[in-house]
Amino acid sequence: MSTIRPFVPLHVHTHYSLLDAATRVPDLVRIAQENNMPAVAITDHGVMYGAVELYNTAKDTGVKPIIGADLYVIDGDITDRSTRQAMYQLVLLAKNETGYKN
Repeated sequence: MSTIRPFVPLHVHTHYSLLDAATRVPDLVRIAQENNMPAVAITDHGVMYGAVELYNTAKDTGVKPIIGADLYVIDGDITDRSTRQAMYQLVLLAKNETGYKN
């Protein structure tokens, strides 16, 4: 008999990631709840517009909201257009309220 382990999606884009995803926050929380996911993170590209909506939507459902962002980091000056600089994708997740506010 196999044991199903809980799954927590930690890299999810919503409709706030323009041209990247169409998932609406209430639908994401509903799907997480229906599939017994204890938590869900949103990591939209370069924005955190959905953070409050995720928190407010998930707070009474039993699904823990995890706030994050999908960012790009470069080694150099982003305003220097004379050379092509390597960009690295970085997914950041707030561990707690302190991590969110600082």
